[in-house]
Amino acid sequence: MQKSKEQELDRNGLEKQCLEVRRLIVKSVYEAGSGHPGGSLSGVELLTTLFENFLKFDPKNPKSDSRDYFILSKGHCAPLLYSIMAFKGYFPVEELKTLRKLGSRLQGHPDALKLPGIEVSTGSLGQGFGVAAGIALSLKIDKKVNKVYALLGDGELQEGTVWETAMAASHFKLDNFCAVIDSNKFQIDGSVETVMGVEPIKQKFESFGWECVQINGHDLKQVDEAYQAFLSHKSGKPFLIVADTLKGKGVSFMENTEKFHGKAPSPEEFEKAMIELGEKAL
Repeated sequence: MQKSKEQELDRNGLEKQCLEVRRLIVKSVYEAGSGHPGGSLSGVELLTTLFENFLKFDPKNPKSDSRDYFILSKGHCAPLLYSIMAFKGYFPVEELKTLRKLGSRLQGHPDALKLPGIEVSTGSLGQGFGVAAGIALSLKIDKKVNKVYALLGDGELQEGTVWETAMAASHFKLDNFCAVIDSNKFQIDGSVETVMGVEPIKQKFESFGWECVQINGHDLKQVDEAYQAFLSHKSGKPFLIVADTLKGKGVSFMENTEKFHGKAPSPEEFEKAMIELGEKAL
């Protein structure tokens, strides 16, 4: 079907947001001298689309009763979440320069005690997924309509607690819960397949009783349609989006490698990255 001019403009605007979020990620990690750019860059379209078009939130009232809940279970990718939060007005963009600095609200992993808008402190892999399911269960018990979203990495699926949560979410029919797997195929020690294979992800979650879709996690149309599918599904099951992504997406020398899983770019690499992202290094 041919896209309307309004839809085309919306898509163009979202693409520009994704590009700016990538710039902010690279800048903040470079300023910090440490961090996790690879997995942050791979999740940009997934999280930018969620915050722009689907998640209900209010930066001026982060604890609003009407809000939806987002949990960054892959907490080491905090630069991704912080960049989007800054873009959405939770705090000034300039504060991103304080990432990982002493006294900063922007800790290396999200800290709910320091930064309003962070629902749960995460970093221990698998933990955020379980807490997200618990929140979803609480909302169901209280008969509330709020939705819960969690972003995980594919390497995170090597944690046993993930599968306990998958079983529980299905048992309790948490159809208000949407988990997203940023499947970029790499973790700190190498490829996920080499360290401990987790495929086939979609079929495994389906066997646990989830409704699942698999998409290209960098295709904005597919990402949008996947979130729409979650909001419209009537199966009574928790919902999973398996998003095939590229580690380090947008910066050529960070792509499809574990080398920048937890490493900041050098001054020369930073300059090259910013040129590739369409902006001269500062």
